[in-house]
Amino acid sequence: MNKKLKWGIIGTGAIARTFAKALSSSETGELIAVGSRSQDSANKFGSEFKVAKCYGSYESLLKDKEVDVVYISTPHPFHAEWAVKSARAGKHILCEKPIGINYPEAMAIIESAYKNNVFLMEAFMYRCHPQIEKLIELLKEKVIGEVRVIQATFSFHSAYNVERRLLNNSLGGGGILDVGCYCSSIARLIAGVSNGKNFVEPIEVKGVGKIGETKVDEYAVAVLKFPGEILAQLSTGVQVNQENVVRIFGSEGSILIPDPWIPTREGGTTKIIVTKKGKTQEIIIESKKPLYSIEADTVGKSIMEGKKEAPWPAMTWDDTLGNMRTLDMWRSSFGFLYDSEKPDAYIPTIDREELKVEKGHKMKYSKISGLDKPVSRLVIGADVHLFLPQATVMFDEFIRLGGNCFDTAYIYGSGKSEKTLGQWIKNRNIRKDVIILGKGAHTPYCNPEDLTKQLYESLDRLQTDYIDIYMLHRDNPEIPVGEFIDVLNEHKKAGRIKIFGGSNWKLERIEAANQYAKSKGLSGFSAVSNNFSLARMIEPPWAGCISSSDRASRDWFVKTQMPLFSWSSQARGFFTGRARPDDFSDKELVRCWYSDDNFKRLERANELAKKKGVLPINIALAYVLYQKFPTFALIGPRTLSELRTSFLALDIELTDEEVLWLNLEK
Repeated sequence: MNKKLKWGIIGTGAIARTFAKALSSSETGELIAVGSRSQDSANKFGSEFKVAKCYGSYESLLKDKEVDVVYISTPHPFHAEWAVKSARAGKHILCEKPIGINYPEAMAIIESAYKNNVFLMEAFMYRCHPQIEKLIELLKEKVIGEVRVIQATFSFHSAYNVERRLLNNSLGGGGILDVGCYCSSIARLIAGVSNGKNFVEPIEVKGVGKIGETKVDEYAVAVLKFPGEILAQLSTGVQVNQENVVRIFGSEGSILIPDPWIPTREGGTTKIIVTKKGKTQEIIIESKKPLYSIEADTVGKSIMEGKKEAPWPAMTWDDTLGNMRTLDMWRSSFGFLYDSEKPDAYIPTIDREELKVEKGHKMKYSKISGLDKPVSRLVIGADVHLFLPQATVMFDEFIRLGGNCFDTAYIYGSGKSEKTLGQWIKNRNIRKDVIILGKGAHTPYCNPEDLTKQLYESLDRLQTDYIDIYMLHRDNPEIPVGEFIDVLNEHKKAGRIKIFGGSNWKLERIEAANQYAKSKGLSGFSAVSNNFSLARMIEPPWAGCISSSDRASRDWFVKTQMPLFSWSSQARGFFTGRARPDDFSDKELVRCWYSDDNFKRLERANELAKKKGVLPINIALAYVLYQKFPTFALIGPRTLSELRTSFLALDIELTDEEVLWLNLEK
């Protein structure tokens, strides 16, 4: 690719002007278009920088087929929308830092870049400067011995204007997102290199901050603990002037970076100061190109080489995700949420468009008697998504991919699971389109009276009049099954539940319950939710759990055709590569799933996955879905990439012989 890439800029603020100026000295790119929210603003910007195409909307710029790559310089809350739309338009992307307001937005942006096969980089320009390469070299050489403490500061005192971005809650204002992100990014890099990696994530994050009248962090500090007993002190703010430097203290000396964030804006020299044994050495770094030109060419060269990520130490996707997660932890540690992140907030879809099921999705469905709509064979767990922005991104994508069933319970997150799921359903106004699998009456409150009390509270949390599938979360053998059947029928008759069943119930008790129901002309259990997976559960993860993976249980389900909602359907990561006979680091995985026969199943899953060109975890999930009775797999993806990977199982067709072979029955 000999010709220059053609850039378009989305947004016309101060940083856009800086970048536009830098593009004039880029070796790989040229500016041909600008998009603004108004035609006048676009024209003014275009006149200043001699831009040929000036668009009065961002949409118009994205429709320009000549534009190869876009630089997104809007205020923080608009990064996600326009990055996702840029990816869908087939444009490569350089997005200003922070890439989003929080980790869920960053995850959605990166997932969109992946799905649309475009380049994406978060614009930490200092990471592209040769000064960082020199710092990495010094750290690898251990010029100051073992790194022990990192100090990173970036702050300034802005004019107190509550309407402008820096102090505006609705515009993602405050110090942590604006400049504190630099401090966390370099601390993670320094700690990473010191641990023999590109970056590492903090083990602990403890922060404090001053939240002002406009509900943003005016200044804040944090202490981070990294692997290798490395500690970091971060300080930031938009209402305080500090010494914006980075200091690294090691066992044999220290390193000072006087200009860490904007070294040689227009080109020239910068320095790193090393102090060791009372002697100081100034290391001079020369840069012939302006800082933002280096950044633009880092992007340009990567695109020309066919890459989707820039080479480290520029920000890779995993680096961006880790940094955003750290910023979330920093804010969360002193209770700072933006209004748009709060539990009762209305959060739009990531692209601000109507949520729709994608055409050509692969989801499969089965009918269950008593429900008015088919149920998706994959059921997403709501227990790990207690933060509304995270739940929003995950649940929206689940719907797009054809999913419609959500698993929750009274005890999950002390009620946060139900509240979060309920708020998301309210925000999307799709109660009639989704199926809620709810659970209550967990031990020690497993009795008809507490069942009723918890059901009413669950309905209130979920902001709904009914739960589609209501499961008793545990059984209480001391209570006759008839007492449970009677009270569940009362709630069904009143319309508070549509069908009911039992989670972690022995099959004998289920049979007894349904015999009682039949004798009284009442409804019985319509579904069961026990563990079912390719790997045999050695010990239950939680007390009172029951597995139905054995042959006798499978025969019972085949005979009765009772629908089974299998929890831990993928054996809680046993088939992801985490489980190895010589690796005992994950004590819970070892306790619940390690056995000779399970490792034999893992070997066969690996073998079949290689043959079919899929992942072993896909084979394990396909095994659950391919049974001679109705199965619905409860999955617990924490990220969009895990969700995407789970859906690959829907494409796999197993034979009867393969199913038996996988389970060591042939």
